[in-house]
Amino acid sequence: MITKSETVLTVDDEDTIRRLLYQKITSEGYKCLTASNATEAMEIVKNHDIALAILDIKMPGLSGMDILPEIRIVSPDTAVIMATAISDTDTAINCMKLGAYDYVTKPFKLDAVIMGIERALEKRRLILENRDYQEHLELKIKDQAEKIRGSFFNAITSLAYALEAKDSYTIGHSQRVAETSVAIAGAMELPFATVEQIRLAGLVHDIGKIGIRSACLNKAGNLTEEEYNHIKTHPSVGERILSPITEDHEILKIVRHHHEHFNGRGYPDGLKGEEIPLGARIMALADAYDAMTSLRPYRKAMTDIEAWEELKRCSGIQFDPEIVAVFACMNNHT
Repeated sequence: MITKSETVLTVDDEDTIRRLLYQKITSEGYKCLTASNATEAMEIVKNHDIALAILDIKMPGLSGMDILPEIRIVSPDTAVIMATAISDTDTAINCMKLGAYDYVTKPFKLDAVIMGIERALEKRRLILENRDYQEHLELKIKDQAEKIRGSFFNAITSLAYALEAKDSYTIGHSQRVAETSVAIAGAMELPFATVEQIRLAGLVHDIGKIGIRSACLNKAGNLTEEEYNHIKTHPSVGERILSPITEDHEILKIVRHHHEHFNGRGYPDGLKGEEIPLGARIMALADAYDAMTSLRPYRKAMTDIEAWEELKRCSGIQFDPEIVAVFACMNNHT
């Protein structure tokens, strides 16, 4: 419902018409301001919250039709009604095409003017309410998306903890791989959304090892061919575990392909070069570097220098040379 607290502006060069409109409009409970020309009208519009303006189409100097576009720019939420002689109704209709809500004809029937004001203000109210609803809806959707993202992150974290509880040698590995991958992605100036996908994928890139036999994961000696093939299933197993949790295909692809080799001899799909998702290429390097510099049941941890020699040796073979170069710059290696 209209509260009648809105301010109505009447613009007409005839003093008698301004007084009549002022008396009628205020008697209906609206606030009313008046202007005798376009210049006065624009000053009022700029300095007051005008809900509705009644513009005389024909005035000396700038007409109501002339200032209609300017009002639409300065105060787009102000409803406009054009006041016109009966002979100029075509002009008034053209004004409506330019954004006027309605028109009234002279000589005025004051009750008809009030009805026109009420219709225009009601239309304005509905437009403003719809805009407010859309803006609040967008905020609600954004808030809901943040909650979903938070739930997903919590699920990701829980899975990472579950993996580390099973394999003591991987404690902190997923977090370090995620951090290193994010640092590389940041140095490559990748978009925030891509960096976030890489971060989340890093936390669970090895989650498929939940499905790998502990005897294989913790074996101190060399793996048999069967055991090695069994371990090689963990990227695809990880993808299957994560599929019900997230529909983000980039995260799933990074998890699935982080053991692909740049020369096409990795697993599980033997992808080559840029066939491998960029996030997976980044994670392949971060994963290998952390694995090499960490203690494993079958070997001691490499020194940083030894690990870097291995990265350089495998550049273009196992790792993307461009990513190796970025990582080298980040760590002052040549």
